Amino acid sequence: MPGFLIAQPFVFLYAETVTSPFTLPSFAKINWTLRVRGRREDGFHEICTVLQTVSLCDSISFAESDELTLTCDDARVTTGEDNLILRAARKMQTPYGVKKGAALHLEKRIPSPGGLGGGSSNAAVALMGLARLWKMDVNVPDLQEIASAIGSDVPFFLYGGTANGTGRGEVIEPLEDFSIDYMMIVTPDVSVSTADAFASIHAPSLTNTPPDHILRVCRSEAESLDLRRSRLVNDFEASVFSSYPEVKRVKERLLELGAVNAAMSGSGASVFAIFDKTETRQTAEKALDLESTWRKFAVSTVSRAKYRELLHLSGA
Repeated sequence: MPGFLIAQPFVFLYAETVTSPFTLPSFAKINWTLRVRGRREDGFHEICTVLQTVSLCDSISFAESDELTLTCDDARVTTGEDNLILRAARKMQTPYGVKKGAALHLEKRIPSPGGLGGGSSNAAVALMGLARLWKMDVNVPDLQEIASAIGSDVPFFLYGGTANGTGRGEVIEPLEDFSIDYMMIVTPDVSVSTADAFASIHAPSLTNTPPDHILRVCRSEAESLDLRRSRLVNDFEASVFSSYPEVKRVKERLLELGAVNAAMSGSGASVFAIFDKTETRQTAEKALDLESTWRKFAVSTVSRAKYRELLHLSGA
């Protein structure tokens, strides 16, 4: 069971000397649990989720340039100003008065949309990578506000590992890391609208619910979580499974093939599964070859320490 690391310092980013170009991984996330606690006065939903980085990743290359440009190996990905990488870069330039540009290239592997936070991860890694490229002396608190303005999932990717997310998901409390070696993520050829998923949940008003009470409940649920035995609750599953039965079939099929636990990630359509050993996962992966429209990925969890190492972050 995880314990909270509330007193843990933020990760600091140092303006180290780097050689351009360089490439950083941009990891996917799953939601071990995802509860929608209610609708807030500002119109957003209050959520409680346990987040986890996993080994499935995109990569972003950073190179010096006079202009700010983005290319991608996947023609289906827009590389215009609405891409979260460029939005992050623009928001990074403005408050610090950065006049430099950058040539950014995205190698895409995380399914999008899919409930795996690929775009949010890309945005966070863009912030951290540009801090290195532009030799900026910034730290996570500096980037937190920028990240929150880009999207609710973005702040989590400044930390990685296992964490509790509350508020809109942008309030992050690091947890002691879960470690699972044998997992699989399956993404069917289904596009689930996050806005529609939220609209289908009839959440009560939070007007009379103190935020500290919600936080205590979320902490309690996270501390009691047993990934192999607990029911992994995602409040979006019922409505998504009703509207997109193919997603429900993915979860059922993974359990039939020997997964010890499984759940949908985010608002879907990806489903992750936990296996007890590599042989069971390999057998399941082979059986899923028959599902020609399902993308499948053998993954493991990525700890916060490993995340920091691979992204060249430092700090306690």
